[in-house]
Amino acid sequence: MTRLPTLPLLALPLLAACSQDPGFVGVPGIREAEAQDVAACSYVSNISMTPGVYGPLLAEQGLRYARNKIKEDAIAAGANTVVFEKVTPGTDVYQIRATAYRC
Repeated sequence: MTRLPTLPLLALPLLAACSQDPGFVGVPGIREAEAQDVAACSYVSNISMTPGVYGPLLAEQGLRYARNKIKEDAIAAGANTVVFEKVTPGTDVYQIRATAYRC
């Protein structure tokens, strides 16, 4: 009799829950803009988040997740547009900051 591993079976519900997390799948209904594009918009809130992972292998995924979570928070606050603070390419990012607007 072949015994099936239990860890993958236990991980399935966890993976299914993660696949619905906006941090992983993206956030519809909100757009990114540049500062000059929101001059006629109404300020909603400043939002920031620290990426959960760093390093050469996971940094991009951590940044993408944090940006999506900021977008989710912006929608919850009533915004439909976010302007992310610029960062210098190639530098480590330890805090992502954005301003949320209603346009």
